[in-house]
Amino acid sequence: MRVTHTVERDGAAASGLDLNLLVALDALLEEGSVRGAARRLHLSEPAMSRTLGRIRKAIGDPVLVRAGRHMVPTPHALAVRSEVSAVVERARALFAGPGVGDLRTVSRTFSVLGHDAVAASLGPALFDRAAREAPGIRLRFLGELPSEAPALRDGRADLEVGVIDTVAPEVRVEHLFDDRMVAVVRPGHPLLDGRVTVERFADADHLNVSSRGRLQGPLDAALAELGFERRVVGSVGSFPASLFILLRTELVGIAPSWTRTLAEDLGLVVLPVPLALPALPVGLAWHPRHDADPAHLWLRTCVRELLGGLCRGLNRPDVGASPGG
Repeated sequence: MRVTHTVERDGAAASGLDLNLLVALDALLEEGSVRGAARRLHLSEPAMSRTLGRIRKAIGDPVLVRAGRHMVPTPHALAVRSEVSAVVERARALFAGPGVGDLRTVSRTFSVLGHDAVAASLGPALFDRAAREAPGIRLRFLGELPSEAPALRDGRADLEVGVIDTVAPEVRVEHLFDDRMVAVVRPGHPLLDGRVTVERFADADHLNVSSRGRLQGPLDAALAELGFERRVVGSVGSFPASLFILLRTELVGIAPSWTRTLAEDLGLVVLPVPLALPALPVGLAWHPRHDADPAHLWLRTCVRELLGGLCRGLNRPDVGASPGG
C-alpha cells in the first residue's frame, strides 16, 4: 500500500474514508518523524508534511509535536497507535491475497514478544535471514509485558515466542517442544568436581534472573519438597547480563536448555539440574488475523526453524535432568 494524492472534487477532498491517510499515520507513528515516514513511503518531505496536515485536520489532533530537536506523539496518537497499525496490516493482508508473493518487496516492521533470551539467541540468525530473504522487514524485540496486557490482540506485538501461558480464545498457540532448565557455571567451578547432587547444588550460591527482581522461583519450591533450600545472593533483570556475571564468579545460574549455545559461546559450562522439574512448553503465539499473511508466515517459519535448531541438543545426556540425592 502506498500513499497517493487524494482525488479532489471542486477544490475539496472527496467525501469518505481515505485509507492512504491511515497508511501515512501508521508510518508517522512508527518513525516518529516526517523525514522517516517520507523515506519509508517513498515520498518527499514536503508531501509528507502536507499529509500530516491533512491527518491533523481529519482527526482533530496534532499527532506529532515538537519536543526539542525531535517530535513526540500526542496522548491521543499513542492511544490509537496499535489500532492504526492493526487496521493497516489487515488491509495489506486483504490486498496481498493468499499468494506468497515476493518477500523482497515487502516493507514491514514486526514486533516479537518474549524473554530477552529470545532476542539474544535468535536475533543474530533472524536478522541475517531477513537481510537475505526479506530486506524490507524490520524486527523489534520487545521485553516481557504484563500477562494481562493483550499485546497480540491489540497489535502491540505480532508474535510471542517462549513459554506461552495465554488462555485467550482469540490467540493461536503452536507448541514446538518441551524444554527444561539447566545450570550454568564458569569453567573450573567447584560444582564441576564430582557428581552434582541435590545437596551440592543447593549448597552453592545462586544468581536469579528476574525482570521484577525476584529472588525465588519454581526451583526453590522443588528443593523445599526435598527438604533443601538454596542461597540466592541476588538477581539481575537480563539473561545475557547473568551470563557475564556467572563467567567471573562462583555463582550458579539457571537457564532454559535451548539457550545453551549462548552460554557455551562465552565459554560457560552447562550442567543438568539434579531435580525433577516440570517441563516448560515452548511455542509460538499470534493473533488469527495473521494466519494468511505471507510476511507473518515467513516470520513464524523462520522462528520455528531457528528454535528447532537450538533445541536439537536437548536430549544430550550432559544436559538432561538427572535427579540425584
